[in-house]
Amino acid sequence: MNIINPHGGELINLIPQAEVKAERQKLANELPDWSLTDRQICDIELILNGAFSPLKGFMTQADYNAVLQDMRLADGTLWPMPITLDVDEKTMQAAKEAGQLTLRDMEGVVLAVLQVSDVWQVDKAAEAQAVYGTTDLKHPAVNYLMNRAGEYYLGGELLGLQLPTYYDYKQHRHTPEEIRAKFKKLGWSRIVAFQTRNPMHRAHQELTFRAAQRVEANLLIHPVVGLTKPGDIDHFTRVRCYEKVMDRYPERTTMLSLLPLAMRMGGPREALWHAIIRKNFGCTHIIVGRDHAGPGDDSNGQPFYDPYAAQDLLQQHQEELGIAMVEFEMMVYSQDKAQYIPVSEIAEKENILNISGTELRRRLQLGLDIPAWFSYPEVVEELRKSYPPRNKQGFTVFFTGLSGSGKSTIANALRVKLMEMINRPVTLLDGDVVRQHLSSELGFSKEHRNINVQRIGYVASEITKNGGVAICAPIAPYEKMREQVREMIEPLGGFIEIHVSTPLEECEKRDRKGLYALARKGVIKEFTGISDPYEAPINPEMNINTMDFTPDQATQRIVLKLEAMGLIG
Repeated sequence: MNIINPHGGELINLIPQAEVKAERQKLANELPDWSLTDRQICDIELILNGAFSPLKGFMTQADYNAVLQDMRLADGTLWPMPITLDVDEKTMQAAKEAGQLTLRDMEGVVLAVLQVSDVWQVDKAAEAQAVYGTTDLKHPAVNYLMNRAGEYYLGGELLGLQLPTYYDYKQHRHTPEEIRAKFKKLGWSRIVAFQTRNPMHRAHQELTFRAAQRVEANLLIHPVVGLTKPGDIDHFTRVRCYEKVMDRYPERTTMLSLLPLAMRMGGPREALWHAIIRKNFGCTHIIVGRDHAGPGDDSNGQPFYDPYAAQDLLQQHQEELGIAMVEFEMMVYSQDKAQYIPVSEIAEKENILNISGTELRRRLQLGLDIPAWFSYPEVVEELRKSYPPRNKQGFTVFFTGLSGSGKSTIANALRVKLMEMINRPVTLLDGDVVRQHLSSELGFSKEHRNINVQRIGYVASEITKNGGVAICAPIAPYEKMREQVREMIEPLGGFIEIHVSTPLEECEKRDRKGLYALARKGVIKEFTGISDPYEAPINPEMNINTMDFTPDQATQRIVLKLEAMGLIG
C-alpha cells in the first residue's frame, strides 16, 4: 500500500508482503527485543498504517530536536509532537550493540523491527517545557514523561511486520487507506472530522451537524480509542454511545471510525497534530472548538492553555497543512428557544441550561436524573450500565505503613465489618499473604518491593472493576508506586488511601518476630524504616495512628469515610 503524504510525495509500503514478512520475522527472532507499552503500541500502529505520515519510524535525534524547537522535522516538514521510543538502559545498550531492536506487543507478537540509527538520553524537563509549556506534574503527559517514560530514546526507521490485532468494534476500525477508499466509493469529496475523547450528547450532535452544514461536507465522527486523559470514560462505553448517536444524523451523511491514538493532551500543538492525522485519513476539514485537547487546570487552578490558542495555531498553518479548520464555540441549551445555540448568541436575560462533565459524573454517581434536553435517553442508558451509582461500584481501600503499625489488624477488622454491612465480595490482599502466593520469588530490593505492590494494585484493580471490594495492606513504602496504584484503580471505581501512621518506636516495641532488632544489627538488609526509607503519603484520604485508636474505633472511622464518599450506604 502506498501511503499518501499530505506534504507531497509518497511513502514506502510499511506493511510487507508475505515473503518479506517471513524474512523479517526470522530476523526479529535473532535480535534483542522490547515489549511495547500501551502508548508505544498506539504510536507504532499509526506510523505503520500511515496516519503519522510522513514519519517512517521513531524520530531521530535531529527530528526530535527540531520538533521541540520549531514544530518541524529536520527537513522543515510541519510536525508538532515528538514520536519517540523510550526504553530503559539495559534495552538501550542491547539495541545500540545490535543496531536493531525487535518490537513486540504485550502478548509477544512481533509488530516491527527498529533500525536503530540514534540513541540518546532525554532531558525530560526540557521536553516537557518545549512541548507542553509546563513541567507541572498535573499535566498528564508531563506526569507520564517524568514518572513512566524510559530515560533513553531510540530513533530509526521501522521494518513493519503487522498491525496490532483488535477483537472489538472491527466494523469501525479503518486504516487511512481503507477510509480514503470508502470516501471515494461513496463519492465524498468534502469531509469534516470531529475529534472527541468523551461520549457525545445533544450539544455535540448539534455542533457537528451545524459544522458539516456550514462547509457543505460529510461528517466523520473520529473518536480516540487509544489512550486519553486518565479518568476518562472507557472506550467500550463511549463507542456504544457513539453508535446510538449515529441514528440522530440524516441517513448516509455521517460515518463513524475509531482512531487508536495515544493522546498527550497537548493543547495547541496537539490540535495541529490532530489536523495532520485527519489529513492523512482523507479529511478536508477538522472541527476545532474551545480548549481543544486541553488537560484542564494546572496545580494553581489556572488553565494550562488559553481556550482559543489551538484555533489560533491552526489558523496560522492551515494553508500549509491543506486541511481547513471549522471553528466552533461551546453550545448551550436555551430554555426560552428550546434549542441549542452558540454562547455568542445568548441574549440578555435568556434562560440558559448547561451540565458540565463534572456535574454529569456526579449525577451518574448518585443515580440522579439526567434531563432529556442534555442527552439522548439511549446514551444515558449506556452510561448507567457502565457507571452505576457510587454505592454499587467496586472500590479499593489501600493501607500503607511501617511493619508493625497495625495495618493487617485494621484491614482484617474492616473486611469483617464490610462483609456484615454490604452485599458485595470483599477480598483482603495482605502484604505477607500476597508475597507467599503471588510474589514468592521476590526479594526486598526497591525494585522487587515495587513489583510486589504493583501486583497487589493490579489484582485490586480487577476486583474493583468487577464491582468487588479490595482491601490492601502492604507496607508500600514508596510514594511513586502508590500513586501508580491509585492511577490504575481510580478510573475503575472508588479508591481510598489510609496511612497507618504509628511511630517507628512503637512499631519496634510491638515486633514479635524481632525483625527490627535484626535490621538494627545489619542482619536484615534494606529494612523499611531502618536501612531503607519509608516515604509517608503526601495526601492520603485518612491518617490513623493506632496509639490513638483501637482497631474497632479505626474501623468505624473508615466506615464513616466510605459512607461520606458514597461508596457504601
